[in-house]
Parts: sequence; structure tokens; C-alpha cells
Amino acid sequence: MENYSIYLPSYSIGPKVYETIVSICKPFGHTAVCIGGKHALQAAEEKIRKAVKEEEFMITGSLWYGGEAAYENIEKLMEHEEVKKADMIFAIGGGKALDTGKALAAKLEKPVFTFPTIASTCAATTSVAIMYELNGAFKEPFFFEKPPAHAFIDTEILAHAPQRYVWAGMGDTYAKYYEASVSSRNDVLPHYLQLGVNVSQMCVAPVLTYGEKALKDNEKGRVSKELEQVVLAIIVSTGIASNLLTREHTVHYNSGLAHGVFYSLTAFPQIEKHHLHGEVVGYGVLILLLCDGQEEEFKKLYEFHKKTGLPTKLSQIEITNEELESILENIIKRSDVEHYPYKVTIEMLKEAFAKLEAME
Repeated sequence: MENYSIYLPSYSIGPKVYETIVSICKPFGHTAVCIGGKHALQAAEEKIRKAVKEEEFMITGSLWYGGEAAYENIEKLMEHEEVKKADMIFAIGGGKALDTGKALAAKLEKPVFTFPTIASTCAATTSVAIMYELNGAFKEPFFFEKPPAHAFIDTEILAHAPQRYVWAGMGDTYAKYYEASVSSRNDVLPHYLQLGVNVSQMCVAPVLTYGEKALKDNEKGRVSKELEQVVLAIIVSTGIASNLLTREHTVHYNSGLAHGVFYSLTAFPQIEKHHLHGEVVGYGVLILLLCDGQEEEFKKLYEFHKKTGLPTKLSQIEITNEELESILENIIKRSDVEHYPYKVTIEMLKEAFAKLEAME
């Protein structure tokens, strides 16, 4: 038996969680630098500073993360005096800003605390950063041993964030369960992977139960039970599952056909320019369910898409039949479907896309 360690996320959630910053962070030091997106810093920095008493805890400065989760931006941030003086990193914003802060902290061997200002990904709680080139092209995943020391999930800030982020985040969230359950089918799993697959079930039920109401509350800027449950599914349940499923630093159990569809479609500029990751991944889940023959699950999810406006047609993600045809081979060659319990074929994909297009 091998020896191994598992590190799981810790978090606080609610409209007043920033009031606990000092008590939670103080064991790690007395100074922090804020790294985030421009809109994110506007949304959260003042509230963070109000929660921190200068005589007990000091913010050394506030820096824009650079606009891309790129190693070049991390190197620039490392040169700032505000970063050098800080005992810890406060990463603030959406996925790319949080991943930049996490990677910066890993390079400097400093603790990192995350402050998500939108609920579109699980980046606030995961032990990986998705790194890009400066031009926005995907580069590689950068894995760490541990997730952030703590995530401060302020539901008041999230309730006032643009609705489209929670909307898209739901699609990426339930993909975790469907992809993990298919990828692990028939496998005898070690405890941590089986735990990850089991936890991933919490990525579906809360979204389908509370998602429609959560979107309405988000639109009105209202903190509600429904919005909180969906936020927890997006940021926490998915993050815990991801940490367990990627312990071996592979995508075998953490990804699948839905993400294979998304990554292949990013060959077309309209996907990156006009559509969000989870929006397109959610569409990919419908294809996954059709390919896998899960008729009842497909019907349930299709109805949810229709109610919430998540895409069910190629035209909704601006893809033509000709464009789709050109990337089918790329889908079946991706590492996302490498560990599937069966071979995904072009014929299987064509049938699934055609069936979805024919739906009313």
C-alpha cells in the first residue's frame, strides 16, 4: 500500500464572511496583498479593507492580475514590493484571477486565500491553476499539493454579480458528475477516487432543484437559500470532487465527453469571444448523455436547459453543421475521452448531435 496525503478545501459562506478574515488568516501572518481582476477588486477590496483592522492586519497593496493566467504575469507580480512584503496572497475575482493568485502563491511558497466575486467555476477551492499564453491560448494545468488555505465566499457580492456567470457555472458543475460517473464506470477505484465520484453527485441535484430560482434571485441581487445552494454546488462540491479526482494529475476521472466537445469547439473564435466555458460544457453534457444512452437523465437535463436558457442547439453557440463536422475527429482523439468505458466514435457523435438538433 502506498502512503499518500489528501488536502481538502476549507471555506466560509454568507453575506458577512469577510468579518472572519483576521481570525482565520492571522495564524499565517499579519500582511496580505490583494491580487485580482479590475471589476473584482472594485467589488470586494473595500469590503475586505473594512473588515481588516490595520493595527492587527495590514494590506500591503492591491494589484491587477494582468488579464490572463499566464506565467509571464506571475513573474511581473513577483517583482512588486507589495507582493514581497506580504505574508500571504489574497486572490480575488473569477477563475483566471484566482488561478493567477494561486500560482503566484505556489511559486513564492506563500499561503493563498481566495475571494470569488463570481460563481462560474470551482477555482476558489481547487489545487490546480489553468495556465494560458498571453494571447489567451491554453497552455497547461499547473498542479499544487494543496488547495487554497481558505475560501471566503461572500454571497452578497455574488448576488450582485452578472447573472450569466452563475448561469454558465451551473453547466460546468453538473458536468462533473456525469463525466466522472461515466469515466469511472466498471473501474475498481482507490478510496480517494471513489470519494470524488460520490461527492460529484452533489454537483447535480442542488443545481436542478434550485437553479431556476437562484437565477431569478441573482437577477434581483437577492441573497437567498436557493442562490446559496447553487453557489455551494459550483464552488465547493465541484472543488472537493476535482481535488480528489485529479490527485494523480490526470484528467481521466475529472473530465469527459462534455469537456471534449467544449475544447474542440474552441477552435472557432466565436466560442471564446461570445460564450462562457460552462455554457458550452453544459451543451456538451447533453451530447454525453445521448451518446451514453441515458435517456431519462437526458430528458431531465434537456428540460432544465429549456427553462433556464442554456443552449440546446448549435445555433445558440454560433456553430454551423460544417464547422461541427470539421472537429468531430478532434473530439474522439482528446484525452478527455481516453479513459472512457467504450470507444467514442464519429458515428456516435453524429447521431447524438443530429438527435439534439431535431428536438423541439
